[in-house]
This record gives sequence, structure tokens and C-alpha cells, in this order.
Amino acid sequence: MAKKIGELIRQARTDAGLTQEQLAKKVDGVTASDISKAERGEKELSQTALKQIAKATGVTQASLLDAAKAKTGSSAAKKTASGTSVKVTAAEKKLLELYRKADADTKKEAVRVLSGKQAEGLGDLMSSLLDGALDLISKK
Repeated sequence: MAKKIGELIRQARTDAGLTQEQLAKKVDGVTASDISKAERGEKELSQTALKQIAKATGVTQASLLDAAKAKTGSSAAKKTASGTSVKVTAAEKKLLELYRKADADTKKEAVRVLSGKQAEGLGDLMSSLLDGALDLISKK
């Protein structure tokens, strides 16, 4: 099953446009040689390294960690490790980074906005901003 993890690492790395050396620089205690061996299924990386690889390449940590767990025979992990990796755009990656750094109230508000539920007063604020912009334009 190490080969499966290796394929996922290689796919995530190439999708992110990284060389093995560039990826290794983003993972503590891992060399380009280690990345190469892991991709070929010859070396198992720690969960910490897999988490750092996921973060550096923009895939979900679960896709790599579940693949690592699948080698132990967990049937639940095998179901989710069947090639499930999620590509994220640069914008989505940035949103995720900001979300992780946010406090609990900010996270709740972000979920509300992204769910299509306008924050209280947001419509009034936008209207006010547009009115101000129109005033500036008309004065020119």
C-alpha cells in the first residue's frame, strides 16, 4: 500500500508544480531522496511529513493520511483512500489558510457568508458604499 501513497504524493506534487527538491524543502527532516523513495513506495513517511506534504501541495491531509492508514487493513480507510484527493485552486488554498488562522467568531461568519446567508447589515453597508462611489463619480 506504500506504493498507493507514493502515487498520491507524486500526483499532488506534480499538480502543485513542485520538484521533489522543492517539496522536500517544505517538509521538516525530509530530503529530495526521501520524497523520491516515498513516491516509488520504497519508504514510508511519518504522519507529520504527510501532513506537511498535503499542506505544501494543496491536497487534503485526509487523502494522504487515509492512504497511509489503509496499509494497516482498516476497511474504512480503504474506502476513502481509493484515489480520493481534492485539487484546490490557489484562491481556495488561501481561503483555507486564512480560515485556519481565524478565531471562532470569524470562522462562523465566514461560513454564514459562504453559505449564502448575508451578514446582518451587509446589504446596507454595500448600498452605502455604492452611494458614496456614485457621489464621487458624479463630482468629477
